[in-house]
Amino acid sequence: MNDNSFHVPLGPARAEIVVVNSRFIASLDYVETVEEARNFMASVRKEFPDASHNVPAFIVGGGNSSTEFCSDDGEPSGTSGRPLLSVLRGSGLGNVVVVVTRYFGGTLLGTGGLVKAYSEAGKKVLEAVRRGELVEVTFLSAALPYRLFEPFRSAAEASGGKLLSTEFVELVQIKVEIPLRGLDEFRSRFADLSGGGLELTQYGQGKTLAPIR
Repeated sequence: MNDNSFHVPLGPARAEIVVVNSRFIASLDYVETVEEARNFMASVRKEFPDASHNVPAFIVGGGNSSTEFCSDDGEPSGTSGRPLLSVLRGSGLGNVVVVVTRYFGGTLLGTGGLVKAYSEAGKKVLEAVRRGELVEVTFLSAALPYRLFEPFRSAAEASGGKLLSTEFVELVQIKVEIPLRGLDEFRSRFADLSGGGLELTQYGQGKTLAPIR
């Protein structure tokens, strides 16, 4: 990866630990904006309205450009939000939000105990996360004879791409998403299977979330 590339969670995750009868439930998800992160935080608070605390931390963006946030949500200052954010930083993930929900178990944990508990809850949910990356892709379309449909699909998948849509009319009208890093390889495969007689039309570019290869 280059200096501004970063890994991201592929989807939501949840983990739980119990420390001296206090429950710590860590909820995590992928987000692309601060607004999405705050919406996730609100959804967790709504899910656990009777919790003692819902401590959030997020990193939106990653690499050389990111926005970070954390809050202690009523816990003693510095005992929860900052340790949780530190765990996120250490994970190497970007575009990630975590909320650790605490149900107080009746025994005070002390400053050090709280720092350890929130850190451990964050680490546990991170262990459960499948990692991915944001991949730059190009969108292509083609009109193919039916006999070339399966070879085309195989060529796209071999280059890390995927089919977006197909319409079986006189010719197969097909749209496909190809990672930019596999584009030259795919164009070469396409030229080989079509004998150079068919055209690929590029109609856009974007980014997609993909498992780490």
